[in-house]
Amino acid sequence: MSTSNISMKSLKEHFNKAHIVIIGSGIIGKFNALELSELGFQVTIIDPAQYKNASNAALGLLMGNMYQKRRGRSWDLRKQSNELWPKWIKFLQKFNYELNIVKPLIQLTTNEEKFKKLEKFIYENHDQNLRILEKDSILIKNINKTFQTKNIKGIISFRDGRINATSLLQTIDKYLKHKKINFIGEEIIKIRKLNNQWVSRTRNDEEIKSDIIVLCNSLKAVDLIDSESHKIKLKPVLGQAMEVDINDAEVNLLSLPKQFNINGKNIIPKGKNKLIIGSTDEYSTNPEENIFEKLTNFLDKKPIWLINGQVTKKWFGIRSRPQGEASPIMKNLGNGLMICTGFYKNGILLAPACSRWVANEIKKYFS
Repeated sequence: MSTSNISMKSLKEHFNKAHIVIIGSGIIGKFNALELSELGFQVTIIDPAQYKNASNAALGLLMGNMYQKRRGRSWDLRKQSNELWPKWIKFLQKFNYELNIVKPLIQLTTNEEKFKKLEKFIYENHDQNLRILEKDSILIKNINKTFQTKNIKGIISFRDGRINATSLLQTIDKYLKHKKINFIGEEIIKIRKLNNQWVSRTRNDEEIKSDIIVLCNSLKAVDLIDSESHKIKLKPVLGQAMEVDINDAEVNLLSLPKQFNINGKNIIPKGKNKLIIGSTDEYSTNPEENIFEKLTNFLDKKPIWLINGQVTKKWFGIRSRPQGEASPIMKNLGNGLMICTGFYKNGILLAPACSRWVANEIKKYFS
């Protein structure tokens, strides 16, 4: 047998025996569990509040191809995720055949200067999947008519879209249950390296041993490491969204695109008389009170039907944003400890690229 065959066999044995603890069960934690489990690792997810994380409040917009900065780490991560998402969707459809990315995605503005930048971006990139929406296009006409305005302009991306975040998380949960992934609903208050293993201690003094720890628990990740020596700082960014019922017989929200953005606010029609609007950027852990005013303030003049709209549902999620460095933080801290956090608004979009990076780092660790 060749040396390469021996090392491959050894690597596979490591995979089957190695135990990986993932702290945090948002989309990043679950996606890492998904990929690592497929590679043959034993995986345990630890999180005391898996249904209260920001991923459950996400709108699921995947703005990858539309991203205007076409160089650097952020673009590389988006590009990789763009390539990986179709493969993962196909894989996850075995557990939920309805799961899909609804396309296209439309970005709109009433600001002439911002539109010129969008226009320049389209002309410079020569991408057939990105186009300028002309004023006489049926999409622009319908949006202008519905919002009772005349100056909306924008671009369309046929490769970007939206995935239902709740459905995605539930589908991954089905997979994790199918694979009998261990889930512990406890809070980890301390981690330490003991001999060749990591020990995660819960608030109830239970100790969980593992070969590797992957920290995906957003703001709380820095509480488990020496953040000063690793120079990692995170700040909370709260995002609110709301569902609004429209009581106007003349308005048909189904004439609008399935998802679009106007001047930074994401809009998702849910029926003839219902739409979702999100989200805010609040540097706090407590949601602001006057959410309706803030979320509907994306046009110079609001249409009457929106002014009279009734908020039927409100929700929020607290995300983490790195201070002093780019988002997200994906670092190998050494000795089998990794951190993946600070994804800010792009957790769902970048989950496949993150899990691929973690998988590659772990392969290196065992090689």
